[in-house]
Amino acid sequence: MFALIKKMIVKSDELKKILSGRRKPVLMLIDLFIMVVVYTVLTIMYNGSVMLRLNFVDKVVNFAILVAFLFILRLISGIYSSVWRYARSYSYLKLIIADIISCIFYIAFTRLMPWTYTSGWHSVTVVCVITLGTLASRFVYQQIYSKLKNGRNVERDKINVAIIGAGRVGTMLAEELRVNENSRYKPYVFIDKDPEKVGNRISGIRVIGAQSDVLKQITSMPIGEIIIATPDLDGETKQRLYNFYSQSGLPIKIYDYAFGKDSSEIRDRRIRNIKIDDLLFREPVMLVENISKEYYKNKRVLVTGGGGSIGSEICRQIARCSPEQLIIVDIYENNAYDIQQELFRAYGDELKLAIEVASVRDRDRIDDIFSHYKPEIVFHAAAHKHVPLMEHNGCEAIKNNIIGTYNTADMAEKYSAEKFILISTDKAVNPTSIMGASKRMCEMIVQSRHDSKTSFAAVRFGNVLGSNGSVIPLFKKQIEDGGPITVTDKRIIRYFMTIPEAAQLVMHAGMLAKRGELFILDMGKPVKIVELAENMIRLSGLVPYTDIDIVEIGLRPGEKLYEELLIKSEKLSVTENKMIFIEKDTPFTRGEVDDKLETLRSAMFSAETTIESVDIKEALQSVVPDFRDPEEVNKDAYNSDEMKLAEMIV
Repeated sequence: MFALIKKMIVKSDELKKILSGRRKPVLMLIDLFIMVVVYTVLTIMYNGSVMLRLNFVDKVVNFAILVAFLFILRLISGIYSSVWRYARSYSYLKLIIADIISCIFYIAFTRLMPWTYTSGWHSVTVVCVITLGTLASRFVYQQIYSKLKNGRNVERDKINVAIIGAGRVGTMLAEELRVNENSRYKPYVFIDKDPEKVGNRISGIRVIGAQSDVLKQITSMPIGEIIIATPDLDGETKQRLYNFYSQSGLPIKIYDYAFGKDSSEIRDRRIRNIKIDDLLFREPVMLVENISKEYYKNKRVLVTGGGGSIGSEICRQIARCSPEQLIIVDIYENNAYDIQQELFRAYGDELKLAIEVASVRDRDRIDDIFSHYKPEIVFHAAAHKHVPLMEHNGCEAIKNNIIGTYNTADMAEKYSAEKFILISTDKAVNPTSIMGASKRMCEMIVQSRHDSKTSFAAVRFGNVLGSNGSVIPLFKKQIEDGGPITVTDKRIIRYFMTIPEAAQLVMHAGMLAKRGELFILDMGKPVKIVELAENMIRLSGLVPYTDIDIVEIGLRPGEKLYEELLIKSEKLSVTENKMIFIEKDTPFTRGEVDDKLETLRSAMFSAETTIESVDIKEALQSVVPDFRDPEEVNKDAYNSDEMKLAEMIV
């Protein structure tokens, strides 16, 4: 018989539809049956003289009143709106509270009405047993449904998982995995460092300690994956947990969640793979989104280099702010087309979007664009950024980065833009490359215009994870090809941020910009490139140096072992966001900047007949006082604060 019922439930969708439409009356009939049985049995067994003296009619009346109160309170509490096969402790608690209130009302009513009377102790006993019977029926139904559902999915094996964290988030995850019929995971064990939990069971799941031999324990268990479900982890703790548990050889995932407004439940939950972004040694910078939305709302915003990694993310975030118009300028039409189609799909006609294929080095073309659109906010992200390529193509770095910035800044002033924000780089700090020196020169152009009616500012940050040409796509491709991963030098350290962080920082600077400021982000601790490579190999489910090797290929032209700390200068002041600073150095005058540009133009003229960048490099060294040779910096690298800090990272 049981097998027949099981077969019907598994295979009959029609039966499921019929039952689901009659769920409430069926539940109420079951509850009424429980109430009748309990009241009858306890009334017969009860030794109280009051109940013995009541005749049959009085007993029926008392029972009807009790049933009425129970059903009324259960209906008001939404007991019959719950889907009990997925019910959790909250639903059971609601049922208990509703029945307690029903009992109180019933006793009060029967005492006040002269034509009714019952024993208080008898009433409490009856309601308690009815409540227990109802809870038992729901629990039995839940267990039977779960067993039958598992029978339907016998062909699909679930993965046993170890959950790191036996707190609120971890236990809610375990409960969700147990009741979710579509989940591919089955909670097998908790890992927690709380000594009061270790050795006990939570929701029937054993809790083991996070001590040194935990790896040996979990590798001896039939566990397929590990899920980190611990709230409020900073980047360094995530890194430490990941490095430790990845030694087990098991895939490691993380539980993303967000609490509801009243913090009574978790919403927006998902189990996902750990990304390289999760392993930054700091928390991501979160800026106030609502303020940004309000500031950029109904503004005409122009983004040069709008098809690039940073530029396109700025465009996405600006689009969310309901601008009057978004103008994207890019010389590479494929990138411009990609972001155009993405924004069309997301916003359709709601976003007034213009795409202009143009080079910022073409002054007349940029003049035409500004004359036509008259943007109020300008984000200048167009630039050549590859260090080794610019070492060989120095003229192009001058034309695109420096002259392009000068042209765009001039047009912003000419057509009365409110703000002009330059995207700069940490490589502009004491530069050792043509690219870094060119970006430092761009900063000088911006800072020299502190007397302009247009508010100019520059934003300086480190490497951007996942941007075009960065190490992340390169390492990923090398892993896909079977390795090896190539690093120029295993000692190299860099500061990293995410693409959304970079875009938010630029937009926030756009709000704060007044007179030639240079905004700097606290990038936290530096990351060793070789450790980044090792983590990417592990994230791919492979073992560093066994499955994928990591080899050194030597430093590239213009490359140094470390980028200097952006916030160690004493000339910094903090903004309203404690992670963002303003460097207050003495800017060059417009005249001084123009003289420097003439020097660079002369060098470009001299270099027209050669593909070498010797003259360009010498000219940059003359106009950028801090420009140094990378060999000079690298030979003394280990005495730097940055390298010492990197060595302290465990």
